[in-house]
Amino acid sequence: MGQDEERRPEACAHRPNLADITADVLARIRSRAPRVHCITNSVAQAYTANMLLAAGAIPSMTIAREEIAAFVSGADALLVNLGTFDAERRTAIDLALGAKGRRRKGQRPWVLDRFYRTLAGARAFRARPAQGRPGGGAAQPARICGARRQRCRGRGAGALCQGPNTIVALTGDTDVVTDGRRTATIANGHALMSLVTAMGCAGSALLCAALAVEADAWRAAVAALVALGVAGEVAALSARGPGSFADAIIDALHNLDRATLRARTRVSA
Repeated sequence: MGQDEERRPEACAHRPNLADITADVLARIRSRAPRVHCITNSVAQAYTANMLLAAGAIPSMTIAREEIAAFVSGADALLVNLGTFDAERRTAIDLALGAKGRRRKGQRPWVLDRFYRTLAGARAFRARPAQGRPGGGAAQPARICGARRQRCRGRGAGALCQGPNTIVALTGDTDVVTDGRRTATIANGHALMSLVTAMGCAGSALLCAALAVEADAWRAAVAALVALGVAGEVAALSARGPGSFADAIIDALHNLDRATLRARTRVSA
């Protein structure tokens, strides 16, 4: 691929290119081992950490107010997940978003997982961190905003993009990634993924790892979701049910290679 073709957004719209882009992003995660600090669902921490390790990234998980600023300041990316939103995590999010902005070279990428599959009465309360920093001034624009829902439509996803540095990723039966200008619909994945607690949370952490090594946030998001979806398909080949699948997808992600991605990537853009 020449330099001129590399610069054109439409150049990554074809299936072979997206498969190779995904393989390249995974290779950089494995070689650079970015550290992702996760403020995540309390039921998802161990699984999220294991998925990051399988991909080649380094997880950190503390939410202790005495140390979270130091952990976030030294991390390559930050995950904020609103799945369990207790008082300790609200404080941790406030401190983490403050520390996120104190980076010497550029702005640290971060993922906001708004977790739309929550009780309706809790949505407004959980949406507050998405509007701005809890207890403080407005947050800097997120590099990617992750959300999960039953069905995805690119037109609705594009309406959620606010600001030049925001990417929206919606996951479901198909996944949609858009920056308001480019949109990709990803058909990879398997039904067993919806039966494993923390699968979506771990996917959001993988988005963070991809953002830490890929400057084009749209490409990073597509690569992360393609990798997770293809790993799910490979894991399902040997899984006997959700329990064995939960382990198999970790192995599949760890062993995912370019040839498998080229054979299985199903993306329209």
